[in-house]
Amino acid sequence: MTPVELSRTVLRAVRRAVDEGELSVTVPERAVVTVPGPGGCGDYATSIALQLARRAGQPPHRVAEILRTRLAATDGVSDVVVTGPGFLNISLNGTAPAALVEEILRRGPRYGVVDGYVDGSTGQLRRLRCPREVRAVVVMEAVARLLRSQGDLVRTSCEAQPDPAWESVLGARVDTYGRPADSVPLDVDVRPVPAPADPVPLGRDAALWALLHPAAHDRPRITDEHLVQRETNPLFRVRYAHARTRALGRNAADLGFAAQPGDVPDARELLTHLADHPRILQAAAATSAPDRLARHLVTVADAVLPLLPAVLPRGDEKPSAAHRSRLALAEAAGTVLAGGLSLLGIDAPEHL
Repeated sequence: MTPVELSRTVLRAVRRAVDEGELSVTVPERAVVTVPGPGGCGDYATSIALQLARRAGQPPHRVAEILRTRLAATDGVSDVVVTGPGFLNISLNGTAPAALVEEILRRGPRYGVVDGYVDGSTGQLRRLRCPREVRAVVVMEAVARLLRSQGDLVRTSCEAQPDPAWESVLGARVDTYGRPADSVPLDVDVRPVPAPADPVPLGRDAALWALLHPAAHDRPRITDEHLVQRETNPLFRVRYAHARTRALGRNAADLGFAAQPGDVPDARELLTHLADHPRILQAAAATSAPDRLARHLVTVADAVLPLLPAVLPRGDEKPSAAHRSRLALAEAAGTVLAGGLSLLGIDAPEHL
């Protein structure tokens, strides 16, 4: 069972509980599943019971127990445990890692976007506005991409006409500028700490990273450190990890074998971060915080890099099922890195 299928399974459990009269709530559009937090267990967890408890007029733990019995009877689910105030921890029948990798490879860079992770689009219109300042415009554009990835319709506006270089060099554009009519509602006022210097000379990718990687309340550093090709530069690590995964795919093809999802026992941390990617996208969109996605990509890159030396056979060694499984996992990580960089407006080169 993939994360997508499990999310839908959780929603079906809610619908059955409503239909059978045990819960009196409106079935939500989303059921987010993610990796278990501290004190959790199993393959995935969901806080859907905490989300529904107040509307249902019941304690979260009681709502969780109602859903647990229905989830435990589902094919592909081996166990469901309630922890904390009402978190549902779900164990699957031994195929969760392979299913996750299969899902990522099937979805490609769109893994985690709304049409692949939940049922349908919200279609909600979000209006964003920012001052005429380069970081504000860049952050607003990234927030707009994140919201669109979660199914929202987005319109952006700036208080005055932006510098043309912000669009031509940085790719940051706005739908309109100038003073809006008082009757136009505003959903998000994007006002990060301004950039201390002009980032345009850094070029598109380094400039965007410099502006988006720090949290909105932090002062960005506009220096050449974002251009250096070494491990101290987190942008380099992310792009290097992506390029390495692509190179491994080419090298494997030369050796006559291809990726096949399977068990990779020593990669639990990486699998955890890949499974968490849809939640990160949703949270980054909901909080207007593209820095959360940027930091997540660094985490994925740092988790996949130690795996890469063991992907290809060495010497006279023949490709085995373990090599194919590790290659599939590496390619899945590269896919997440490419998709995440794209949402930040940054290129993910195949060669670096």
